[in-house]
Amino acid sequence: MHKSGFVNIIGNPNVGKSTLMNELVGERISIITAKSQTTRHRIFGIVSGDDFQIVYSDTPGIIKPQYKLQERMMDFVGSSFEDADVFLYVTDVVESPDKNMEYIERLRNVKVPVICLINKIDLSNPEKIAELQNYWKENLPDAEIYAISALQKFNISGIFDRLLELLPEGEAWYPKDQLTDKTERFIVSEIVREKILLYYQKEIPYASEVVVEEFKEEEKIIRIKVAIIVERQTQKGIIIGHKGAALKKTATAARLDMETFFGKKVFVEFFVKVKKDWRDSDINLRDFGYV
Repeated sequence: MHKSGFVNIIGNPNVGKSTLMNELVGERISIITAKSQTTRHRIFGIVSGDDFQIVYSDTPGIIKPQYKLQERMMDFVGSSFEDADVFLYVTDVVESPDKNMEYIERLRNVKVPVICLINKIDLSNPEKIAELQNYWKENLPDAEIYAISALQKFNISGIFDRLLELLPEGEAWYPKDQLTDKTERFIVSEIVREKILLYYQKEIPYASEVVVEEFKEEEKIIRIKVAIIVERQTQKGIIIGHKGAALKKTATAARLDMETFFGKKVFVEFFVKVKKDWRDSDINLRDFGYV
């Protein structure tokens, strides 16, 4: 008997969805930072064994859209309701549990199993955790409730075992050696975007997009050209920094992560380009893959 299916992860921003998926997959597929809206796309992480395949789906944090990019991000969340075999709803001990209740209402009405994960319990105490468990038992009465810490790897193996039990029978959706549905170019762009989120402040990370214009793999080295897109000329200056120092720091950190991921030397060239108001441009959003 072979089991396979889609385990779709949803929740509000900053509750640890990407940390959880990376832990479940065993690889760093989704980028992680302390900033909200880190995940912009729906990203699959694939775990296969001889008699199973779990396709985890990381989604953007649930927000109320302010511009077209955020509308597209919420479309990715909406699509996760169309193909889930199991839902992982991730909350934590920090956020207000009644945030974006319309999605809780949707989860109450789905026809597939729902597991509610209360994350970051290492930041709380037994009384608070028990209070949250009772809250979620009332608000998601058909869901299974687990208290976890994705960062500390607490209770994660138990989640994996339970998911295997809940998966339907079926053939593998992807080749058994495939790790994600995303291309190498996408992985590169996410590595760079993570560094932008880490090293720049205020609006810069949210006004930036990363496009891999060239990816050439040779026997001993990968040669890459990366364009960082911003909305304003002033933002371009901030990305580059005084005498190029900020861009150099970003580029070096990104290159080192690329070399770790691909397991070989990487040579990467960076360019910074301005596309005015790209976050509200249907044409730009389509070109950048937000469809």
